[in-house]
Amino acid sequence: MSPSPSPQRIVFLDRDSLIAKVRAPAFAHDWAEYPATAPAEVVERLRDASIAISNKVPLREADLARLPRLKLIAVAATGSDVIDLAACRRRGIVVCNIRDYAVATVPEHCLALMLALRRKLLDYRADIEAGLWQQSSRFCLLGHPIRDLAGSRLGLLGYGALGQSVAKLGRAFGMEVCVHTRSPVADSAVRAVSWDELLETSDVLSLHLPLNEQTRNIVGAAELARMKRGALLINTARGGLVDEAALAAALTAGVIGGAGFDVLATEPPAPDNVLLNLRLPNFILTPHTAWASGEAMQALADQLIDNLEAFAAGRPRNVLA
Repeated sequence: MSPSPSPQRIVFLDRDSLIAKVRAPAFAHDWAEYPATAPAEVVERLRDASIAISNKVPLREADLARLPRLKLIAVAATGSDVIDLAACRRRGIVVCNIRDYAVATVPEHCLALMLALRRKLLDYRADIEAGLWQQSSRFCLLGHPIRDLAGSRLGLLGYGALGQSVAKLGRAFGMEVCVHTRSPVADSAVRAVSWDELLETSDVLSLHLPLNEQTRNIVGAAELARMKRGALLINTARGGLVDEAALAAALTAGVIGGAGFDVLATEPPAPDNVLLNLRLPNFILTPHTAWASGEAMQALADQLIDNLEAFAAGRPRNVLA
């Protein structure tokens, strides 16, 4: 009889980032989890681990060099910019991520930001809190012009699973959808356009790109100046896609109509972040919660364990490195 395989040592570095039930993997294992992990604690906590789970804890070359037993990094998210993928490839460490779990929650958040801004919900709430409706001589207040989404142009920069889901919701609201993407667009209801046309003609521009050196600050002062004066910029992807100081200046000066963001370049943000401290009714900032519906987090947790079980069975999936 052949000996049983040694249990895999699994360490979840930031368990509190996932509010969901995580089932036990269906293979021999030892499990350890920590609510959160500081960079200085990574090596000690992973010293005996063969599998590391990380949502946002960075795993870089210097730490990986001290973890010879590590065989798999399971990212409990889609974005992998916290992982040094090149170093993992050199060391034979498999990296896998979570895919297509947020195709309802993130698009719904995008539409919520669009609707709140186009319908001036923050302005009217402030008016009510100031007592203006109560003092009105008419049955309603009309101090802030409202615009419908129907009949406007929704521009999508990036057209992966999330971009495609946003396009479907946009069409359901009667929007014309245009996209700029490197891949061919097979959907006849969506028109592929150049970056210049997307930037200059969109009434709402929504970003759906990964963050890398090619996309960092892809929207800066020059790009904002080319957008329509009343246009909205929506970013539920990565904060580093937009020059934050340029956006703050553009919103303050009325260069664009408004912006809805769920992400910042550094998270959690420093107290002096320019967007964190922007107090304008045409800017909505949410704390990276677009992905975090209960349904989406449970789907993420289930797929996370699917990834671990596939690796243990010798059939790794969702592989990045």
